[in-house]
Amino acid sequence: MPQQILIIGLGQFGMALARTLSEKGVEVLAVDPLKHLVEEAAVFVTEALTMDATDEIELARLHPRKRDAVVCAIGDDSKESSIICTALLRQMGAPYIVARANDKLHQRILQLVGAHQIINPEQEFGKRFANRLLYRHVIADTALGEDLLLTEIRIQPSMVGKNLIELALPKRFGVTVAAIRRGGTGKFVQPTPTEPMREEDHLMIVSSEAGIARLVKGV
Repeated sequence: MPQQILIIGLGQFGMALARTLSEKGVEVLAVDPLKHLVEEAAVFVTEALTMDATDEIELARLHPRKRDAVVCAIGDDSKESSIICTALLRQMGAPYIVARANDKLHQRILQLVGAHQIINPEQEFGKRFANRLLYRHVIADTALGEDLLLTEIRIQPSMVGKNLIELALPKRFGVTVAAIRRGGTGKFVQPTPTEPMREEDHLMIVSSEAGIARLVKGV
């Protein structure tokens, strides 16, 4: 059975999230007070509704406690609405609430009213873009915790023809190879310690940000 996720707020972040989740087979219910945004989302989500999510009666009709997750993606111009909405969702028993914060004070308040996870899309994008700017071989990264990243990197010239035993990446740089995206096929394969790296390969590594920096400087 597909996951059911409720997204409240269809600004750039909420709209992009709704589209991406829908493309991945998630049943998305998208909500926003602006009709033109709801009409845009209605093309690709399971259901889209025009409503004010700070209205307790209207919000209750969406049955947030029956959703796998609820994302309160209300934008910068309405912190009060995002706080009210998050508090109502918690009171209504939503099992997992992700709330968008715009600054540290907003984040603390959202934590106090019951958000399970808080995100700052602009801040997260800034961090990731900084890594890609500093480390040009980085293709993509995903945070796994406070200081742990899953990062896809291109094979460096000095790594070509060597195997993982010879490279000794965990010992030298504190990074672990979780998978290899095999060049030419685009498919992920389980790393084999004795198989030589190919020029077109990409590595999926688990490490701290400091580990990536050490890897870039040391390879």
